[in-house]
Order: sequence, then structure tokens, then C-alpha cells
Amino acid sequence: MKTRISELLNIEYPIIQGGMAWVAEHHLAAGVSNAGGLGIIAAGNAPVEVVREEIRKTKELTDKPFGVNIMLLSPYASEIANLVIEEKVAVVTTGAGNPEKYIPIWKEAGIKVIPVVASVALAKRMEKYGADAVVAEGCEAGGHIGELTTMALIPQIVDAVSIPVIAAGGIGDGRGLAAVFMLGAEAGQIGTRFVVSHESIVHPNYKKRLIDSKDIDSTVTGRSTGHPVRSIRNQMTRQYSKLEQEGKSFEELELLTLGSLRKAVVEGDINNGSVMAGQIAGLVSKEQSCKEIISEIIEEADKLLKVK
Repeated sequence: MKTRISELLNIEYPIIQGGMAWVAEHHLAAGVSNAGGLGIIAAGNAPVEVVREEIRKTKELTDKPFGVNIMLLSPYASEIANLVIEEKVAVVTTGAGNPEKYIPIWKEAGIKVIPVVASVALAKRMEKYGADAVVAEGCEAGGHIGELTTMALIPQIVDAVSIPVIAAGGIGDGRGLAAVFMLGAEAGQIGTRFVVSHESIVHPNYKKRLIDSKDIDSTVTGRSTGHPVRSIRNQMTRQYSKLEQEGKSFEELELLTLGSLRKAVVEGDINNGSVMAGQIAGLVSKEQSCKEIISEIIEEADKLLKVK
């Protein structure tokens, strides 16, 4: 299954792993890359030396291409922008901001630049400034989201830019991957399903909560602040929603969620932590290796696309 994305990134299959904070570290990134996709290390808000160590540990586990996701609101973003050049990382994806000022130095270093976007306007701007591709993420995704659905967003961005488009949000199996190909995407970015992979270091409580999830179990909080986040309903999301309805300030709401993702991922507190997950959590029924996940998705998508 060759596309412009698989050729651009020198990967076997057009599957990109989502850059999930606290989740996407060296074990998962290497696992996805070794299975033929593109593994991603999430820099999140980590200091530069922590990210350097993650990059080097990934290199010890795989000789395949992998990338780093840089959150541009991080206080360490500028340092990490230079770090990926020093460490000769193959691909950079970006979120939570505009990477324009970094694109020239990354391109000069031979790094493939793929910003995550949630609108046609931003996709066009990223193409103008030299991005190699974009990840167009619909609101079905877990974590921080935009407003448009994947079904509506992908074809509009595909029509607006000439660079390849990677679809994200709502892809949990081969049917989802085949669907976004039909919408014009040339790869799929997958997050939630990889959270429950064998290689994922996520706490067993978190994995079990995703596997046990039903179709209606995710919710979005933070719309009142302009920072919507999708996660699995729990005590924390109910309390957050209550405070939102009471009109509490952004600062008060932030206090509730401070450290909540780490609480869920590392400590396994699925009641008070932030159990970020996409709407496809209801499709996830078992823990598998990255290789098994990717092989299953590609085989199913390939059969469907040949029928079409």
C-alpha cells in the first residue's frame, strides 16, 4: 500500500502514530516504526534533555524512521526545535501553535515537516510556508481537538492543498483507514488503538478502561475556555463540566486538570485523571502488539479498497 506519504517518509505502510503526551515514548515509537509505520515521540512539556534521551533510546530499539511531535506552547519548544536537528530526527509533527518560524531550519536540515491542523486556512498556510504534508485532525480524536469532523474536514483540506494529507480522528481499524483514503487522504494517524498496544507503557488501569469503553463513553470538556479536550467520562470530567456550567474561570478549571494526564497514564487513577481517548475507543477490544495492530488494519483496508 504505497502512497506519497509512505514514499516521503520511507515507511512500509501509510500509518502514523499519534504524538500523545505521556504515552508516545521510545517503546511505542520504536514498536510502531519496527512494524512498518511511523512511530512518534511526544515531546509534550518535557525538558530538552528528557526528549534527547527518548530520541536516543528509540534509536537503540529501531533503525527505521521515526518522528518527534513538538508542542509549540511548551516552554522548551525552541530548544527542542534545535534538538531534532542535532539528533538528525527524520520527521517533525507539530501541535498547539504555528511552526512557521522553525520550518526553514528544519527543511535545511532535511527534516520532513508535518503540522497538525484542524482547518483549511491553517493547512493552506502550512503549505505556503513549506510543510511537506499536514495531519488533518477531526474532532473524533482524543485529547485536544478542533470542531470539524474527520468526514467533513479531510475532503475540504485535500481540495485546498497540493501536499499530501494525513487523516486523524476516528480511525480505529481497516474500515476507518479505507474511508479516509476514499476522502482523499494518503495516510492515517492513529492514537487511541496504539494506547492499548503491548509496547505502550500506559498503566494497565488506563488500558482496561479503553478496552471496556462503549461508543458513548467519551466526552468533551473545555469548550467554554476555547481548549476542548476529548476523554473518557469519569469523576474528573463530571466535576469539570459542573465548574464550566457555573462559569468558573480558566485558571480555576486549569487547577482541576493540573497533572491529570500523568495521573491517569502513569499512576493509573482513571477516576480523577484525564483518560484521553478518541471516539473509536468503543472499537478497541483487546491488547495487541504494534505489528498485529498495523497488519490487521492494513489487511482489512487493502481488501476494502480493492473491492471499491
